[in-house]
Amino acid sequence: MTGANIVRTHALARYRAEFPIFREKTYLNSCSLGALSTRSRARVGEYLDQWDRRGAAAWYDVWWGALDQVRGGYAAVVGAKASEIALHASVSTATAVLASALDYQRRPKVVTTSLDFPTVAYQWLAKRPLGVEVVMVESPDGITVPPEMIARAVDGRTALVATSHVYFTSGAVQDITAVAAAAHAHGALCYIDGYQSVGQMPVDVHASGVDFLTAGGLKWLLGGPGIVFLYVRDDVAARLEPTVTGWFAHKHQFGFDPRNVEWHDGAKRFEQGTPALAAVYTQIGGLEIVREIGTTAIREVVSDLTEDLISRARARGLRPKVAARPEDRTAIVMIPSADPPAVVRQLADAGIVVDARPGHVRLSPYFYNTFEDNAAAIEALTS
Repeated sequence: MTGANIVRTHALARYRAEFPIFREKTYLNSCSLGALSTRSRARVGEYLDQWDRRGAAAWYDVWWGALDQVRGGYAAVVGAKASEIALHASVSTATAVLASALDYQRRPKVVTTSLDFPTVAYQWLAKRPLGVEVVMVESPDGITVPPEMIARAVDGRTALVATSHVYFTSGAVQDITAVAAAAHAHGALCYIDGYQSVGQMPVDVHASGVDFLTAGGLKWLLGGPGIVFLYVRDDVAARLEPTVTGWFAHKHQFGFDPRNVEWHDGAKRFEQGTPALAAVYTQIGGLEIVREIGTTAIREVVSDLTEDLISRARARGLRPKVAARPEDRTAIVMIPSADPPAVVRQLADAGIVVDARPGHVRLSPYFYNTFEDNAAAIEALTS
């Protein structure tokens, strides 16, 4: 056998069979939506069967436990305690509840960056009529924002530093430990949008020192839309009271007392209403796979796939917009393009699913992808 006939593979390729989309598509779009697994589909079927057979009676001995199960699963992935996890339908609602709990009288400033997903900034830009001052730290290169630049923007009037663990605009990893330290040096809190990182790389909220972190099922946790979590450090939760809330935040929610609010002791005080159970069950299936593999193993394989993709792109004359050092890169590879939507449609016609962002075509390999997927995508992009 010659070298040309050797098919390169990786240790997690065996999981590919659990994701039926690969029977028909080359799927390189996990940063928009993780592929649906057979386990998640089976979990949703289990939920629908329970609903069909038992109706609301399933709440008390099955579905309530499913909520605890998904809280515990999220906690395990980010190194938190289950009591530090609140469930939400989207990062927007989770962040809105968090934002409602801060005191902007003494500390009206919120520091964020120009590379963060707009949801992060929108929550506080919308509060400018209430006196909130949003400080936008600009990126010097369009790829990352050095933590020291964020640190210089923080002072004694800062309530919160809000930024990303991985920037959606470039896939670059931010040093969230340094960001948290910069916030805490002036008595501010630190909120991290972890949607682009949690699942594809190890995250330890306690070791990093962050106060809040959001992520969810849509992307790397393989749970689809409609289910996210908000991590709130225990000691921080104890001293904050949200003003945007719902009945799940009440410590005695089945007391149905409309006259008094008594908050849950932990992060549950940041919850709102009844979670969508179909999304919860989809996420249980996805978390089972992610935890079975482990984020350290996922990171190793995804890093290899990412570097292979970048190398192939550069060899064909493309100039991916990525962090300078491989250790600062993730499975978000931005390829400059004059007409990204047209290129995405062209690749879709060829059975290759990627996505468009302003000025770029975005490819995002995950552990179920192969080096052959990378080759097919780059061939289609340059042919």
